[in-house]
Amino acid sequence: MTNKNKKRKRRSSQATAAAPTPRPSAGSNDARRERKEQAREARAAQRKRAERSAFVRRAAVFGVVGVVGIGAFYWLNRAASPREVPSAAVAAAEAAGCTDVQQPVGDAQAGQHVAEGTPITYAQKPATSGEHYGGRVLPSSPETYDQPIGSEPASVHFLEHAGVMLYFRADGDDAVSPEVVDALKGVATDRSMTIAAPYDGLPEGTSVALAAWDQLQTCPGSITADQATTVADGFAEAFACTSNAPEANAADDC
Repeated sequence: MTNKNKKRKRRSSQATAAAPTPRPSAGSNDARRERKEQAREARAAQRKRAERSAFVRRAAVFGVVGVVGIGAFYWLNRAASPREVPSAAVAAAEAAGCTDVQQPVGDAQAGQHVAEGTPITYAQKPATSGEHYGGRVLPSSPETYDQPIGSEPASVHFLEHAGVMLYFRADGDDAVSPEVVDALKGVATDRSMTIAAPYDGLPEGTSVALAAWDQLQTCPGSITADQATTVADGFAEAFACTSNAPEANAADDC
């Protein structure tokens, strides 16, 4: 090879080696940045969707728990509906000469609370509804009394709280026997929100009066102890601690 040709080859190689590496154009850099930005936005959107889904799940769980809790609270605190008087009590009442369970005509302000000390007169004896003192309610214990209670407004308030009163005549020609008194006291002791007590103002011919809110059954003095037990227990089963009373959920012993 001639020297001239060798020189041309060296110059060609040197020119090739010295040629600069092509740089990315400005357009390709913009495209790459745009792709990165889109990927970032996609990741952010996916993260937000995941956070929203988690929030919805938590809200749903809390909502279900809240509904269940409210339902359970209502269920545990609701009063039972009034029941039918058992057939055995109905039969015993008929045999003893008792009246059927009656719904006396109540006062226009049957459940109104009035200030302590306000004079109250009850046309019905014993009263099964009417005005009474809002701050006083006959407690469910003791369950039995040997003397009249002496505060009929407190007794009426007790009836408003789904209580049952088993009244009896303790003195006079129409007084019930000690065995009947013991029978009524036994029912009161066994049944929740049920009290047995003497009552001085029972109408003539009535020796036992069973009272719930706007419910009344009366019996003569000839009733026997067994009959008294069956009749009083059936009455208490039908009305004590039930929604027959307007403030049954306020009862302290149901």
